[in-house]
Amino acid sequence: MKFFETSKYYTLKKSTYISLRWIGIIGQLVTSYLVYFYFNFEFNFLYANLVIFFGILSNMYLMFVYNKSQISDRSSLIFLIIDILQLSLLIYLTGGIVNPFIIFLLIPTVFASSNLGLRTNISLVLLTIIMIVFLTFYSEDLPKPLSNHFHVSEYYYYSIPIALIVALVFLNYFAIVFGAESRIRKEALNKMEEIMAKEHEMLSLGGQAAAAAHSLGTPLSTIKIITHELKNQLKGQKDVIQDIELLSSQVERCNQILKKLSLNPNEEDDFIDEDLSIKDYLKEIILSFKETSDKEFILNFDQNLNPIKIPKTIEIIYGLRNFIGNANKFSSKKIYINLKTNEELTKVIIEDDGDGFSSNILSKIGEPYLKNSDQNFKKKSGLGLGIFIGKTLLEKNFATISCKNSETRNGAEITIKWLNKDLYKI
Repeated sequence: MKFFETSKYYTLKKSTYISLRWIGIIGQLVTSYLVYFYFNFEFNFLYANLVIFFGILSNMYLMFVYNKSQISDRSSLIFLIIDILQLSLLIYLTGGIVNPFIIFLLIPTVFASSNLGLRTNISLVLLTIIMIVFLTFYSEDLPKPLSNHFHVSEYYYYSIPIALIVALVFLNYFAIVFGAESRIRKEALNKMEEIMAKEHEMLSLGGQAAAAAHSLGTPLSTIKIITHELKNQLKGQKDVIQDIELLSSQVERCNQILKKLSLNPNEEDDFIDEDLSIKDYLKEIILSFKETSDKEFILNFDQNLNPIKIPKTIEIIYGLRNFIGNANKFSSKKIYINLKTNEELTKVIIEDDGDGFSSNILSKIGEPYLKNSDQNFKKKSGLGLGIFIGKTLLEKNFATISCKNSETRNGAEITIKWLNKDLYKI
C-alpha cells in the first residue's frame, strides 16, 4: 500500500475546512462566555478571547486572501498547525491537561489523516504529542472555584496524557489505513467508469455509423444513377467517359466503406435491440476470444433447463468477459464454462486448468491493486483490477460472485449466480 505519494494528490476543500473552523471558533466563544458570565468562573478571560480572535483572523485570511478552492497539502499543514497551537494556548490558559476540552486537541490530526499525506499527518501527530506533554507539566490552574477543590492522584493525572497519546496514535493509524484503501478503491472505480464510458462511446459510434450509412445511401445512389446516364449520353467522348467511370467507382467505394464502418447496420441494430439469454452472451464472448486465443474453450449447456432472455447490457458483457478473459490468461490449455439454469437460479461456472489463486490473496479476491507475496505466483499474477471491475459490474446487475480454487481441477473457479427474479429486473 502506497502511503508516500506525491503531495499534489492531497488537498482539502477550502469551503468545507472553513466551515469546520467556524464551528470550532463559535464553540470556543460560546464556551468561554458561558463559563465566564453564566457560571462566574474566574480565568484569564481577556487572553482567552485574544487567542480566539487570532483563530478568527486566520479563518478570515482563508476566506478572503487565500484565493484557491483547494488547499494544498503544504498549506493545510500550516493552517492545521495554527489550529493545534491556538487550541493548545487556549487550554493552557484554562487548566491544561485536566481541562476536559483537551480531547478536541486530537481533532486536527484525525481530520488530516484521512485527507492529507502521511508526512503531513506524522508532523501533526508529533506536534500534538508535544503539546499534550507540555500541557501536562505547564499550564494555568483550572478556572476558579474548580481549582480550589480539584485534587487527583498522580497516577490518574499522568494517565490522562498517556490515554490521549494512545488514542491519537490509534485513531490516526485507522484513519490512514481506511483512507488509503478508500483512495485505491476510488481510483479503481474511476478506471472502471472510464472503460465503460469508452464502451458506450463505441456503441454510440456504431449507431452513428449505421445512421450515416442509411442517410448517405440515397444521395450516393442518386449520384450513381446520374453517372450512368451521363455515360450513355457521352459515349463518344473517351476522356469524359474515363472521368465518369472513375466517379462511379469512387461512389461504389464510398458505399462499401460505409457498409464496413456500420458493420452491417441491419443485423447490428437487430442484435442491439434483441433480448439475449446468458447462453447467447457466453457464445458471443467466447467467439471473440477464439479469434485471438489458441486455448480450448469447453462449453457445457446441458443443464441450461430454463433460459431467460434479458436486454443486452454492456455491464454484463464486460463483466462476463473479464472473468472469461482472466481464465483464458491464467489457464494452461483449457477453459471450462458451465451454464446451469432452473426455475429459480441462473448460474455460470468458469474454471481453468492453471495454477489457481494463491492462498495469500484468496481472501482478498475482488479488491483492486492486490499484491501477491508468493514468489511462485508473483510473476504470473496481475493487480486484480479485472476481477474487481467484473465483480463490480455484475453485482451492480444483481449477480452474486464467489471465487475459489476448483475442487475438481487445478485452476481457479468463479461462480456467477443470479436469482431469476432479479434477471427480470435488468
